[in-house]
Amino acid sequence: MRKKTLFHSLLFILCISLLWSQGTRKPIVAGIFYDQDGDRLSKQIDEFLRNVRTEDLPADKILALIAPHAGYPYSGQVAAHAYRLVQGKDYETVVIIGPSHRYGFRGCSIYLKGAYETPLGTVEVDEALASEISEASGFEYEPNAHTGEHSLEVQVPFIQKTLPKVKIVPIVMGFQSKETIITLADALTKALAGKKALVVASTDLSHFFPKSKANQVDSETISCIESFKTDELMRKIARGENIMCGAGPVVAVLLYAHSQGEAKARVLRYADSSQAGGPENQVVGYLAAAVFSQGSPPEFNLSAEEKEELLKLASSAIDEFIRHKKVISYTTQDPALLSKKGAFVTLNKRGYLRGCIGFTEPVFPLYETVIRASILAACRDNRFNPVTADELKDLEIEISVLTLPRRIHDPQVIEVGKHGLIISQEDKKGLLLPQVPVENNWSKEEFLQQACLKAGLPRTAWKSGAEIYIFEAIIFH
Repeated sequence: MRKKTLFHSLLFILCISLLWSQGTRKPIVAGIFYDQDGDRLSKQIDEFLRNVRTEDLPADKILALIAPHAGYPYSGQVAAHAYRLVQGKDYETVVIIGPSHRYGFRGCSIYLKGAYETPLGTVEVDEALASEISEASGFEYEPNAHTGEHSLEVQVPFIQKTLPKVKIVPIVMGFQSKETIITLADALTKALAGKKALVVASTDLSHFFPKSKANQVDSETISCIESFKTDELMRKIARGENIMCGAGPVVAVLLYAHSQGEAKARVLRYADSSQAGGPENQVVGYLAAAVFSQGSPPEFNLSAEEKEELLKLASSAIDEFIRHKKVISYTTQDPALLSKKGAFVTLNKRGYLRGCIGFTEPVFPLYETVIRASILAACRDNRFNPVTADELKDLEIEISVLTLPRRIHDPQVIEVGKHGLIISQEDKKGLLLPQVPVENNWSKEEFLQQACLKAGLPRTAWKSGAEIYIFEAIIFH
């Protein structure tokens, strides 16, 4: 009986722990890294901010900050140089990305629900955006990553003082692998599109070198950040070099910013722990920087050679699968073919459609998307029987590489021949490629109607609640 009671007690404690872990996260370094008294903490941050000269940057273009996460007596003034730049600006959410110092795990842990608490009060989690980032990345919530981690918590009081109306999405990065970094950057690009969001990469620079060496190493790291040398930074991370504890979050932020257009990084302040009274033989470096965009995202293009390579790849993938039931192996170093893109493969035989399947979202590298879509178009289009070996010589292959779909509210922006359509309502979705209305000589209204029918919806659903998305495509055959 006593064992049974003990079991139920342990189960109850476990359940309460799990519920708390996704509720309000209590501060764990208040009184250690920063003052535990709310009034004193507020005054201290105010003083830090007053000491900062405002930088002349276009605030509406600031995408991200890099800020340190040491104790405020050491790094608070440096952090203030970053946060002063965005004080009072029109952001709705701050995504905070910090490294895991105490718990090793793969991927990232996203705090999906609840709030973060400090002596200044609580900040709600933007649960909708957190869910979007989770869905786009595949990263979920790992309680142990947040329980004892200070790298996110130390940023929150500065956010509360400078952006008091925002919500947050706290993300802890585990092992800082290239795959994890790129996956998170891609997810930010997708989930933050069209949103008033700021991203903060939480990091200190080199740890416990003598002052002269620390300053030299930090100077090289800062140069890489300013030059957006993300490949070099990832090589340093892979080699385990002592450059930044949050190098992975920093690189993810740089990759995200680069996806938004011509991105720049400006150093706002650098200091080290010796300047705050720490020993000169064991120095930690601190950086404040702003990352901002100066233009539209670069237009994605494919050269004639890349298009030809993809067409050959599609043909080989179909041939190998039809004849030998094998998926071909393929490697490339071409950045365009390695970039994640949605794409459709259309098969025609003697002028008639023989299969068409693809991926709307940029889930896989382009070369892999083409391989998968080619095989599916040949063998899994439910409108047709699978392609046979005898038909291979007669197939004509067309590839459509898609831009990221964006939702519209005014159908008048649709341009027939330029835009593809996605009509979506509840669990029903219909897609038509940009070339389809041209081939069928449809008007804009007929295009919308046919997309509704493709989704299994009434032809007028686009007028009565269905969501409309448009995209563009690079089409070649």
